[in-house]
Formats: sequence, structure tokens, C-alpha cells
Amino acid sequence: MFETSTPGRKGVWPEKGTKAANYFLPENLLRGKGLPLAELSELDVVRHFTRLSHLNYSVDGNMYPLGSCTMKYNPRFTEDVATLPGFARLHPLVPQIQGAGKLTQGALEVIYHTEKFLAELTGMAGFTLQPMAGAHGELTGAMLIAAYHKDKGNKKTKVIVPDSAHGTNPASATIAGFKVISIASKDGIINPVALEAVMDDEVAAIMMTCPNTLGLFERDLQKIVALAKKHGALLYYDGANFNAVMGKLRPGDAGFDVVHLNLHKTFATPHGGGGPGSGPVGVSKRLLDYLPISRVVRLEDGQYFLDYDYPKSIGYIAPFYGNFGVILKAYAYILRLGRQGIIDATENAVLAANYLRKRLEGHLQIPYNRICMHEFVSSAVDQAKKGVRALDIAKGLLDKGHYAPTIYFPSIVHECLMIEPTETESKDTLDLFVDDLIDILNMVETNPEALHQAPVTTPVRRLDEVKAARSMDLKDLAGL
Repeated sequence: MFETSTPGRKGVWPEKGTKAANYFLPENLLRGKGLPLAELSELDVVRHFTRLSHLNYSVDGNMYPLGSCTMKYNPRFTEDVATLPGFARLHPLVPQIQGAGKLTQGALEVIYHTEKFLAELTGMAGFTLQPMAGAHGELTGAMLIAAYHKDKGNKKTKVIVPDSAHGTNPASATIAGFKVISIASKDGIINPVALEAVMDDEVAAIMMTCPNTLGLFERDLQKIVALAKKHGALLYYDGANFNAVMGKLRPGDAGFDVVHLNLHKTFATPHGGGGPGSGPVGVSKRLLDYLPISRVVRLEDGQYFLDYDYPKSIGYIAPFYGNFGVILKAYAYILRLGRQGIIDATENAVLAANYLRKRLEGHLQIPYNRICMHEFVSSAVDQAKKGVRALDIAKGLLDKGHYAPTIYFPSIVHECLMIEPTETESKDTLDLFVDDLIDILNMVETNPEALHQAPVTTPVRRLDEVKAARSMDLKDLAGL
């Protein structure tokens, strides 16, 4: 703004001679003279900030093909619902029932019915909406498993985590006090033989991502469930990929005891930039007593009440009642979609992923090239042999105006590009993305150096990540 400043240029105020009293500030708090700001017209200012907004990549302007981190369109009506004064201005310490308690009944009703909706979708007996993110939900689930086994007097010290599970699973199990046992996949899914080799009566649970991070459904799920039951272990369902099966599979019906969901992904709340998040956890009947407090119950007179009388509860795991704004948006989204809408979303997500997989199979290696779920994993190993790695391809996509897919995860696939198109993107958008990606892959043969330099059209060019890590410029801001 200062670079384009012109002395004497200014906007137009609605009225002249605005007095200090109109600022609603005492005279002694007002500046004696104006700030040395840039001198611009109103149009200059509007265009400046509009240009700045264009530097932000957002789902309003483009698609996010991020595998394992769903980033889809967020309907505006849910944002409106979350700003309704009765919800947005409600303080969480307002009394529940008597007197002002009527102010809280709508919010408690939303929590109560959202729990019921999620229980119906997953086949669980009950839910807590308190966890503030997916990993927080994982930790809550691991704590519930630990509480259950301790209460039953079971000596359980281990949790099995396949290498195709989400990366936070081992951390969550470790924080909950378990020793993590990792097992290798076979043909992209859990190998029952490898699982049986590490199963014993000290295994507390098996943590599964289903579909897994390769976008594949676990074909041997029945064998895994039987093996867990044989040794008294519980089954944990990482539901970060639930958008691939919602309305089609209820994990509780398949034998899972604990489920976490990501409302900020599957149920259409904006995801990214560190939040906002919500990772509700559902449990089978035998774990109900251990759910966090408080729990919303409906009394005989129809009023809603926060119940703390659960002696075996793991206690509080979040301030108040979770990230209520995200819960509210998920509630509205589920109501709007309804049963058939949820099924349609699942089918479209799976269709979009398989469409891109088929279009790319002649251009990238697809290590597990069969019907996938909502996402699939490709590999740039052939391109890497010619000096162009997955990172270079991802940077090339930035120059084409696309967000890059997830790269180098899961680590069990070398030079991995993990792509998830989501159910909300049109065929036109998918075609544009894949056409540009194929164009970049052709550049591996014709102009690889251009990909080594990419991106060149973005506000910031490619950074030297090694130098940034080794030569950090750290400053002490304590005195500022």
C-alpha cells in the first residue's frame, strides 16, 4: 500500500469535520495528529485487499485433492445456523433448567440429537461430542479402552496398529499408556497371519483405519473381529475416512467397540489452518459407563439435562461440551442431507476417486490398482528414476493453480501421491485437475528442470527447506 501511496490522494468521508466526541473516546486518549498511513483512494484500498484475498488458496476458489484430509465445499447455510444469536451468544455456564435454563435447552437438544444421529450412522450405543479433533478423539477412545480393561481386571498392556493406519494412532495409544505393536500390510490391507502372530491375551485393542490410508477396505474384517474376540481385545475404528462408507456400513454392526469421527471433515465444517475441529467418539454398550462427563439426557418432561452421575467415567476431556459450533454445523448438515443424501455423498466420493484412478493409471504407478474407496494412492517412482520426484510434481501443480495432493504419506508407498477428490467436485473440475497433472507428468520427459524450479507463479517461490531447518532465525519476543 505504501509503495502505491500518492500524496494528497484520499477517500471520501460521509461527513466533514467529525468531532472527537463522535469517536466515543475521551479527548486524552485521542492522537494529536494522524498516523503516517498510505494515501490512497477508496478504490485503491478495496483493490489492494481484494488482491490480497486472491493470494489465499481456499475451497471457495479451487478443489483440495488432499488424501486422508478431506477438504470439501462447506455449505453456507450451516455457517448461518452457527451464527444464530440463540446459539452464538449463549454462555456455557447459563443454568440448565430453572429460570434462565430455558436458554440452554436448544443447545442441549442439538447435542442430544447429534449424538443420536451419529449413533445411528455408526451402530454405536452412545456418543460423546467433547473431543476437539480427530487425534483428541483417538486419545479419548484409547482412554475408554484402558478404563474398561482396568475396571474388568484385565491385564492388557498392548495395542496393535497396522502400518496402513493413520499416523496419530500409535501416539494416541502410547499416551493412554499402551505399548504399540506395529504389523505390516500385505497387498495393501491387514494380513490376518501377521496379526495372529502378535495376538495374545495382553492385547487391549486393535486400532484400524477402515478404509485404510491406501483407500482400501479391509477384506478380512470378519477374521480380524473373530481374532480380537478370541483374545478379549476391543476393536477401535478410526473414522477419519468415514465419508467413504457412511450410510453403507455401520462399524458397530461389523464388530467395532469404539469409533471416532471427524465432524470437521465428513460433515462439512471448514477444515484447515489448525481448526476448527471436532472428533466425537462412539462406543458399544459395554463401554457406555466410561464415557466422559457430562452427558446430555432427556428427562420425562421433555427437558434436557447435563448428567454427571457416572462413577466409572474417564472424566472431563475438553472444556465444557466440545466445539459446539462444529457440532451445530454437522447437525444441520445431517438434517439437510437426510438418509438418501448421506448415501449419495458416499457413492459420489467413491465414484470420483475411482474415476481419477482410472484416468491416471497409464501415467503414474498405482501400487494397489483395484476398486478403491474415497481416495487412492499413486506413486511417482518411475518419474523419480528420471530425476523428478513427487515433491516436484506437487510443486508443478501449484503453478497450474491447483492445491497439491498429499505426498509421502502413507510411508509404505515410495514417492507417494495420495489423492482424494471428495463428493462435492464436478466432473469438469476433476478433468481439469487430472489433465493438468498429466501435462506435468509429460514435462518429466520434455522439461524436467521446469519442475525442479516450480512453483514460479505463486507469491512465494520454492523454499530451501533444509536451510530453513538448519539456519533458523529465532528472536526473543518477550521484551516486545
